Amino acid sequence: MSPCRVAVLQSNYVPWKGCFELIHDVDVLVVYDDNQHIKNDWRNRNKRKSAQATQRLTIPVGEWLDRPICEVTRPESGWQAKLWRTIEQQYSGSPHVERFRSLSQDIYLGRTLTHLSALNQHLIKQIAREVLGITTRFANSRAYAAVGAELAKLMSLVSRTGDTRFVSGPAARDDSVVSRFFSAGIELKWKSHAGDPEYSHRHALFEHSVSILDLIFNVGPDAPWYIWGWRYGASP
Repeated sequence: MSPCRVAVLQSNYVPWKGCFELIHDVDVLVVYDDNQHIKNDWRNRNKRKSAQATQRLTIPVGEWLDRPICEVTRPESGWQAKLWRTIEQQYSGSPHVERFRSLSQDIYLGRTLTHLSALNQHLIKQIAREVLGITTRFANSRAYAAVGAELAKLMSLVSRTGDTRFVSGPAARDDSVVSRFFSAGIELKWKSHAGDPEYSHRHALFEHSVSILDLIFNVGPDAPWYIWGWRYGASP
């Protein structure tokens, strides 16, 4: 039996396409939402393109910072409809917005989720499964009761999943981290996004790091090719 592959991601709001490649490439995705919430981070915001530059998509979460991500609640009402109107206006002329309108409206308007992490996980799962066809199993970090702080807690979390291959994004790449995982009997693989193809869109400025929504509305069913399929020599 091949070793199981696991990745760990914090609860992010409609993350960029690289996060979905990471999810696609593993057997289990653990949502790390008992970690400390950080103000003005990707937990409650992301980027979208505009004609001039990139702009923010933000979910208001209040000012109280001394809490884990899983305890961050939505203190205001009406934000879902307002945010959906912003997205709809931004992408009204995009080639595939009508194809995904029903699903997108249901994701944003079909239910009320009071906790930020629950909303983020709902968005990620719906996009992964319904749009991209990803079958990866999702789990929550709280189920594993990891101990320690920072890297030690992450290593404890991976060990307690029972998996022996940990796949991570490129941002935290460090040889000392590789050594510590190796010593714990865990194979560590880093993802690289060098060579990621650009896709057609309405604005002159291209940026890979915007929300997955930009890719979906612009290329529709070809989205998986632009995320991971291009690595295997296929054509969109």
